[in-house]
Amino acid sequence: MKRWITWLLWGALLLAVVLGVARALNARKTQQAAATQAANALRADAVLALNAGDVLVAQPTDMATNVALSGPLKAVRSAAVKAKVAGELQGLTVREGDSVRAGQVIARIDNTEGLARVRQASEQAEAAQAQVAIAQRQRDNNQALVNQGFISRTALDTSLANLDAAQASHKAALAALDIAKKGLADTELRAPINGQVASRLVQNGERVGLDARIVEIVDLSALELEAALAPADALAVRVGQKAELTIEGAPLRVPATVARINPTAQAGSRSVLVYLQLHTTDGLRQGLFAQGQLRTGETQGVAVPLSAVRTDKPQPYLQLVRDGKVVHQTVTLGARGRVLDEDWVAVAPLNAGDQVLRVAVGALREGTAISPTAQPK
Repeated sequence: MKRWITWLLWGALLLAVVLGVARALNARKTQQAAATQAANALRADAVLALNAGDVLVAQPTDMATNVALSGPLKAVRSAAVKAKVAGELQGLTVREGDSVRAGQVIARIDNTEGLARVRQASEQAEAAQAQVAIAQRQRDNNQALVNQGFISRTALDTSLANLDAAQASHKAALAALDIAKKGLADTELRAPINGQVASRLVQNGERVGLDARIVEIVDLSALELEAALAPADALAVRVGQKAELTIEGAPLRVPATVARINPTAQAGSRSVLVYLQLHTTDGLRQGLFAQGQLRTGETQGVAVPLSAVRTDKPQPYLQLVRDGKVVHQTVTLGARGRVLDEDWVAVAPLNAGDQVLRVAVGALREGTAISPTAQPK
């Protein structure tokens, strides 16, 4: 009897546990369904309010087509002073930053050997001149004897040949003297242009060889930008086109004009070098990095700010507002240009009148409702 009661109590307890678990599971499902329903209701009723300035109406736009360029500044006129003779360097006093004038003597090379060569060549020229005088007197004497019939014509021809040889030797000696004087003059190193010393490569007392670089001089009165352009960009570049450059350290943009275009593409990169002359050089230095936009023409198309094009998907797309909701429109980018100092790009497919969300809105989920107050004016 007691065993039957025990089993009955255990069965009642098990039944109570099962009923409790079933009731808890049912309550949890009810809560989840209510939460899902509430979330769906909130999602369906959520409306994003934007400012009118966050929405742009696409329309045909005139754009200035530009080519981006960058590169270092270089002096139009620069020169390297080299040793024209070998010897010991003396009298080099200019240093980096010093101004020099064209023709100014900036250093000398020991001229002891040069002076000796000039004296040697001068003595040889005088000796040759003496030989000419001797040959001339012999020729005159033979001419007189031939006229009197005392000697044959052959002797006169021989003396004439000796005179010609002596004169040729004298001319060669004079040429050697000129060469020696030129070598002596080359011991003075002169600045070929007006400018400033950019680098000093040797010191006084060093023995320099032929064509050794002594100093480098740059003229900062005329600077240019050397920019390497891709072949596709270089096709639209012409001499005389205008550009605005931003130069590191310079507070204002510097205007520039295309002065030259290299006729040959660079080996390997196939880039084309374009040279732009700066309109002002106040405070600028050779080697500073510059970048900017070169205006190559104008184009028209249905365009949007380049910043409005989103690239967080495999294909670039725009966020459009259609029927009060956000739509993601995949687009193909076309010609680029500038409108009011902002980069714009022509896109397709995009129709005039389409409403485009600007970059300030951020990424929105497709289907998000937009408040009518956000429609552009």
